[in-house]
Amino acid sequence: MFLMYFTEQPMSAYPEDEGRKFGATALMFSNKHFDPIAGSRLYNERLAEYMLAEEVGFDAIMLNEHHTAPYCMQPRMPVWSSILAATTQRVKIAQLGNPLPTSDNPIQIAEEIAMIDMISKGRLISGIVRGAGTEQLANNVNPAYNRERFEEAHDLLIKIFTEPGPFRWEGNHYQFRVVNPWAVPMQKPHPRIWVPGVVSMETVIWAAQHRYPYIALNTTIEATKKIWEVYDKAALEVGYEAGTEQRGYLIRCHVSDTEEKALANGRQFMWMQGEFTGLGHPVWGGPSGYSSPAGRRQRLMAPKRAANPYEKQLDEMTIIAGTPKQVIQKLKVIMEETRPGIFALWGNDGNVNHEDSKTCIRLMGQEVLPALRDIAKGLGLKDPFELDTPVSLKETPKSQLRVPA
Repeated sequence: MFLMYFTEQPMSAYPEDEGRKFGATALMFSNKHFDPIAGSRLYNERLAEYMLAEEVGFDAIMLNEHHTAPYCMQPRMPVWSSILAATTQRVKIAQLGNPLPTSDNPIQIAEEIAMIDMISKGRLISGIVRGAGTEQLANNVNPAYNRERFEEAHDLLIKIFTEPGPFRWEGNHYQFRVVNPWAVPMQKPHPRIWVPGVVSMETVIWAAQHRYPYIALNTTIEATKKIWEVYDKAALEVGYEAGTEQRGYLIRCHVSDTEEKALANGRQFMWMQGEFTGLGHPVWGGPSGYSSPAGRRQRLMAPKRAANPYEKQLDEMTIIAGTPKQVIQKLKVIMEETRPGIFALWGNDGNVNHEDSKTCIRLMGQEVLPALRDIAKGLGLKDPFELDTPVSLKETPKSQLRVPA
């Protein structure tokens, strides 16, 4: 099993009453409320926590990117990836992921990936995403072309990674007379590509068609099972049988010395109603054209995670908080039910302080991670690195493909 540490890097050091009064804390919530002194402190605390995560035995540090929103202080994921490439020694750097449609220059993304991969000596996982609805507006990109730009930018990246330049690219959304970046990744044919997501079954199918692992982002157990049904069916249709190595899962999980302390800190995942979904403006989060009609209906009908009270989320295990022993038992249930080979633990949010975050990471390393590895071994949960799987369907040997019945 492949175990990752994650935090949204929340910037909770702003006046709560102002956020609630405005009614949303993304896109249009004024940056006059940002405190760069507090920001500097939080950035450096996160770096110390990431270094500790490597020390205690996590396999990877998972990073993401959001714009114009205090719930995530990572507006440029390549910056943090570069910092970690230079300051860590062993842990992999999992970008989950680069929001391809928001960039007008995929060549630059390819160059950044290559640099980070070389500086880290081949420790990069270069995941990709469509980007949330607000990201389209924050980056002045037409959301109606989100999926088209995502797929075309992906195809250009793969060509850059696998074919020598110079060559010309004339697509529907990207045109380059010369494609010939001098920096190319250390890993061949390219760093592994993983795809995270929540409710878009079209993205699940697309990931399966490319044999990319899909990372379910804190979905319920039942929703996660549905995702794997869709993924497995799509995999069979293109000629291979998916396994645990294609399944990833992210869970909000806080560990402390006492149940009381853990539950108090776990409640911070509900800070500002759980900012990412709780105080997100529905129009900004899902602008017209961003989703297909089917995807939009699915999004509207999906249960609102942030609308559920903290106690209900504890009951349904979309938030886990407790002592190491309590947490291990609940994570075991999730592993048995969803069978992921890739598991990410989202350790803090809201106003959880630096010392409590370090305690959480330390206890995870000392007690939780070894137990999860033992459980995974008993359940036969293998990850892509254990099995040395191909990085994509394109690289899959014919011996690993089969004609569906």
